[in-house]
Amino acid sequence: MKDSKTKIKNNSGEQANPEEEALFTSLRVKQWNEFHGQTPIKESLKITISASKKRKEAIEHVLLYGPPGLGKTTLAHLIAKEMGANIRVTSGPAVERAGDLASILTNLEKGDILFIDEIHRLNKVVEETLYPAMEDYALDIILGKGPSAKSLRLDLPQFTIIGATTRIGLMSAPLRDRFGLVHRLNFYAPSELEIIIANAAKKLKVKVDKESIKEIAKRARGTPRIALKLLKRARDYAQVKAGGDIDKVNIVSALDLLGVDPFGLDALDRRYLKNIIDKTNSANTSSLYKNLPKEYHNYLESALYKLNEKRLI
Repeated sequence: MKDSKTKIKNNSGEQANPEEEALFTSLRVKQWNEFHGQTPIKESLKITISASKKRKEAIEHVLLYGPPGLGKTTLAHLIAKEMGANIRVTSGPAVERAGDLASILTNLEKGDILFIDEIHRLNKVVEETLYPAMEDYALDIILGKGPSAKSLRLDLPQFTIIGATTRIGLMSAPLRDRFGLVHRLNFYAPSELEIIIANAAKKLKVKVDKESIKEIAKRARGTPRIALKLLKRARDYAQVKAGGDIDKVNIVSALDLLGVDPFGLDALDRRYLKNIIDKTNSANTSSLYKNLPKEYHNYLESALYKLNEKRLI
């Protein structure tokens, strides 16, 4: 039996903001009871994990999708912790060749979890190499070239792939179908965000009153990552301007200084939305989204969600 403490190995080639990465890592929940929101998904995963542990099997492959910042990576780490498994972290763009994938897979142990962020960005050759690994726990390798080429199949230990994506529509059907569990993460209710903000404030050792917590939750666009960013910026403002404690006056001043309006939109969001409305001559949500360039879908999905929630579009 492996050590119940989750071991994390990172193979991602993406450059993350070190300060931001450290912030979210330090605030990431470590237990199921600390993860608020996404209740149906949590219950489904708990049942699957319990059944897998009773059978002493690796959990089925899991696909988590939805807008950025809703907790896909956090859920992957919680699954690994509950299974008492090692977790290896990589991303679609980082796995450039089939050989890269083979190197990762052959170093996995029984029960290990491979977390692939932005899995829709795997290239076709790598994706096809993944199919037998997911279905049969085997890796097909071609030795040599031309008529003398031979196929060699290597057996792999039972492992689990947890894929995360913000663009499930860009995943091929064969890859999607190989995941036994597919869950969409939805935006959070303000009451759920308030709990997340309050818990994060305790970890950051900063005093925040209830009104300030509600104000941050209101402007966070249903997204915990945005809520935590706003909390951190408010903490900085309060430490410099107001002696360290965050109250309603300080939070409003801090968010106004950042250009975040009462609906959670910043100057860039408003400019994008204004340009789209001007070009489409429509303020209808579906029309806006249809005419939105694909690269902006993830960026503004939470903004459109928030405006639609307030019946402004």
